[in-house]
Amino acid sequence: MNRFRIVPGAEAAFEEVWASRDSHLREVPGFVSFHLLRGAAAEDHMLYASHTVWRSRADFEAWTESEAFRAAHRGAGGNRALYLGPPQFEGFDSVQELLPG
Repeated sequence: MNRFRIVPGAEAAFEEVWASRDSHLREVPGFVSFHLLRGAAAEDHMLYASHTVWRSRADFEAWTESEAFRAAHRGAGGNRALYLGPPQFEGFDSVQELLPG
């Protein structure tokens, strides 16, 4: 998961960056799902998180070293005006899962 603090008024532009990019995730072994989450608004930013689920930590780590990762992040620096600082990575291992049914 990466947390992003977005400049007030730049929310639509930030969401469009994500909606229009080719993440290449569907081609990567071990990819399960992706969500872009909008959080609470603060006085100086809107909080977002990109949340990706992987079959294993090894699959995630392999993706971070892959050409698909480099291609998905190519040109990301061109949108710096939208951000209040770099994203903050937070990694978690699942210890419990509840599914419907």
